[in-house]
Order: sequence, then C-alpha cells, then structure tokens
Amino acid sequence: MKRHGVGSGAAYVAVLDRHGVPLMPCHPARARELLAKGRAVVVRHTPFAIRLKDREANESSVSGVAVRIDPGSKGTGIAVTADFTVENSEPAVHHKARRGLAAIEIQHRGAQIHKGMQQRANYRRARRSRNLRHRAPRFDNRTRPDGWLAPSLQHRVDTVGSIVERLVRYFPVIEIHVERVCFDLHAMSEGKNHLEAGKYQQGTLAGYEIRQYLLEKWGRACAYCGAEGIPLQVEHILPKARGGSDRISNLTLACSPCNRAKGAQPVTEFMSRRPHTLKRILGMAKAPLKDAAAVNTTRWRIMERLRETGFPVYGWSGGRTQHNRINQGLAKSHTLDALAVGDIDSCTTIVRYPERVLVATAMGRGGYARTRPDRNGFPRLRLPRSKQFFGYSTGDLVRAVIPAGKYAGTRVGRVAVRATGRFNIRSAQGTAQGIHHRHMYLLQRADGYGYTTREEEGVYLTGNNGLRRADNPDD
Repeated sequence: MKRHGVGSGAAYVAVLDRHGVPLMPCHPARARELLAKGRAVVVRHTPFAIRLKDREANESSVSGVAVRIDPGSKGTGIAVTADFTVENSEPAVHHKARRGLAAIEIQHRGAQIHKGMQQRANYRRARRSRNLRHRAPRFDNRTRPDGWLAPSLQHRVDTVGSIVERLVRYFPVIEIHVERVCFDLHAMSEGKNHLEAGKYQQGTLAGYEIRQYLLEKWGRACAYCGAEGIPLQVEHILPKARGGSDRISNLTLACSPCNRAKGAQPVTEFMSRRPHTLKRILGMAKAPLKDAAAVNTTRWRIMERLRETGFPVYGWSGGRTQHNRINQGLAKSHTLDALAVGDIDSCTTIVRYPERVLVATAMGRGGYARTRPDRNGFPRLRLPRSKQFFGYSTGDLVRAVIPAGKYAGTRVGRVAVRATGRFNIRSAQGTAQGIHHRHMYLLQRADGYGYTTREEEGVYLTGNNGLRRADNPDD
C-alpha cells in the first residue's frame, strides 16, 4: 500500500560485527541467508539481532541511524530511522528521504504502580486506627530528594531510557530526537472558545461554592433521571473506586435512588440503555487531565535521561510532529508519530515505515514479598523462597513443542514457573496450563517486558479526510 511515496516493509534486523560493534541493520531475508550459510549467529530473540562471524566494523560502511521518540502517558512510540540523499536528473537538485527501519511501542505500567502505592497507603492508614502497640511517628524520616518523581512517573522515564540504551547496543545510533510536547491544561479543561486572559488567573470555582456551582451547571436536576425539586447528592461521574478524581469536572448531582443504583459502576455502563442522556453527561463532563499532566511532568526528565547516553539529543515540538505526519499522509499512531519527529522540510520525504510494530509491555520483575496479604494486610499465603525452578524463571521467553493433549502444537511466549515442574505459557494462542518443563526450550531470559506484535496503522487513502484526531496524551 503506497501513497505520497510512502511504502511499508518488514522491520529490519540489528546486526553486530564479530566483536559486538553495531553495523547497519539488514533486511530479514538477508539475515536468514547469513544464518543459513553459517556466517552469523543469533544474539537476541526479541528484538531480533544477529552477530556476524567474519566481519569487523572497520571493513563496513556504517552511516548511522537515528532514534526518534514520541512520549506518551500510557504508551511511547520509538522509531529507528535512516536518512539518505536521492539525486534527481538535475545535478543540482538533491532530495532527502527518510526510511523507517524498526518501530517499538512501549506500554507503560504507571497505572498498576499507582494502584499498588494506593493499596500500600491503605494498609498503613488502617494500621494507624487499630488498637496496636504504640509506634513512634516516622514522618521526619520520609524525606524526598531534589527532583523526586512519583514512582508511576519515574517508571515512564526509566522505561524509555532503558529501551533506548538497549537500542544503542544493537544499532549504530548517532543521534536521538524527542518530541518535547507540552499540553495547555487550562485550554484542555475549558475549551478553545472559553480562553480568556482572566481565566488563567481565576480558577473554575471563582466566586462559587462547589454545591452552588454544580446546581447551576446541572440545572438543579438529577443528571441521570432528570428529577427536580428533591434533595440532590454530589456524585462522582467516574467513581473513585475506578480511579476517578475529586476534580470539579468529575462531579455531578444525583438523586438518592440513582446514586445508590449507580454505585461504583462507570457512567457508560450505568447509562448504557439511555445513550442520549449518556452523551449529554459526557459532553458536560470535562476530560481528565492526569495523562496530560504526566506528559508535562516527565518531558524534561526524559531529555535528561537520554543525554546520559552520550549522544546528541534534540527536542521538537508536538505541533511540528503533527504537521510532518499530516503532510506525509501518515495515520495516527505513536510509532508513526515517532517516525515524523524532527525536521522535515519540503525536500524531505518519508519513503518507508515498518509494517509490523514490536509492542513491549512493561510487566515488572516480580516482588520481594514472599507472602500474599488478605484485605486487612495480614499474610494469608506464603510463596516459595526460590524464584527459579528447573532452570526457568517467571517471565522467561520460551518455545514449547507440546506433543499431545489439549494444547498440542508449538507455542512461544512468557512462562510462569511452578515448583511441580508443570508451567503455564502465555502466548498469542492464549494461556496453556500445566505444560511440563521438558517440552520447553529457553529463548530469552526475562527482562521485565512482554513482547507482542501488531500491524502498523499505515497511510491515509484519501488525503486528510481520514484524520481522526489531534495528538492526545492518552495514546
């Protein structure tokens, strides 16, 4: 599928010389040929990389590649690109082309980390009210160093940095480009038609109390059933049990029966049979800003972390990325945004993008606790001290050839180990349970990520008519 000269192709394979120095990546067909002839060996399964036995870096022409990054709150896109010059028929005219060699989408686990921190805080809060022996206060000991970030935010910085450092080991990186986007939270909250100079200095509740503000906003009626002239209760549109905040934009008014009936259900589930009312409620409720705030908080820290690699790091605005992507006719995705990061003038064209994207989902590396707590925080289940059984650890990437039974066939995926020697394998075909370890072959040790692939979004078929939305921190 081609348009505007943009075509898709297979993701390139990382190549190392005999001493482990990165060379220019090659096409997968070339990598298969080198492996079949015995000239190369596999050094890593995912992302796939090979090492040549009979080649050194000083015998090869290595022009270098660039790593381009599109940070996000829940996911981050990374593209490995190579720019080259194409000479036209006129000697004085030179055309620059950008070729996408590999694409990686990182799925962060900030939400899981935030949930775990909240659970720990609830355990500590509950202990304070129990009739236990006196414990001296420790608040003075819990100091935070300069530049401290919440664990869910620091995770985004560390994940992007670790993936880039891994790419540097396998690709001949010469420069790094990052989209340093900044979201105007006030504009996102109020809407473009309500921006006034005074509103940047006055909050949403300027001159109001919360209840009076909600009464005027929702017409002194229940938002769900429309009942008027009865006592109304302040209610969360997105329940706090599901991550909702106390922002005024997440509050509404509801009568007592509707409030009890809704409970902790999402508003989309509670009002599924009344789509018109649901559309009105969602239209009046403002979009949450936690994803945009996360991107704004971590954008400079990501730049600082990438500078530690020693390569030149360039920052680019989100507006330029969007302009480049639209002009090149690319669809909206994190990896295609990353491909469009940087300076693309009228003489530069993106000619290729990888048709398959490697999705790296942050899975963590397990916990130190060897117990499982009950709802009160007391241990109810004890885990084995050893995390490795029969040479395998949970999270290892394995290939299992199952000879017979319900799961007969070949499966490649992450393994969950058991002391009995019968493990579970999570693969693209689903989860296979109780597979004996003798049917497995280790491909790659656990590195904290689970790997899958997806097809790239591609290019637009009909100009800009297919544009779906502008840049969004949630993506």
